[in-house]
Amino acid sequence: MAKKELTSARSEMNEIRLRLRKAEAHLNYSLDVFGDSLGKKHGWKNTLDGLEAVRYYLMQKHHWTPSQLQAMSLEDLRFALTEEMHGWRLPKDAIGPKGS
Repeated sequence: MAKKELTSARSEMNEIRLRLRKAEAHLNYSLDVFGDSLGKKHGWKNTLDGLEAVRYYLMQKHHWTPSQLQAMSLEDLRFALTEEMHGWRLPKDAIGPKGS
């Protein structure tokens, strides 16, 4: 493979990696914001938000232990909330200035 082709292939691979990492970051951010909405929806008296609220909700719903929930990846947590997150959208105040 010529040097120019190799450089082009690396550049394309880096662009793919960047898009992947941005998509993962957006999914993780969305999970945090969804946790905030869980606390509001259920009127919890505690101050849990973000991922803590997600884990608390799943602990209450499925009787999973905190250590089980801590061991779950963010992808696993999103999967466990598939039904709850269906149709949910980021609130306007959580969307960046360019909709990012």
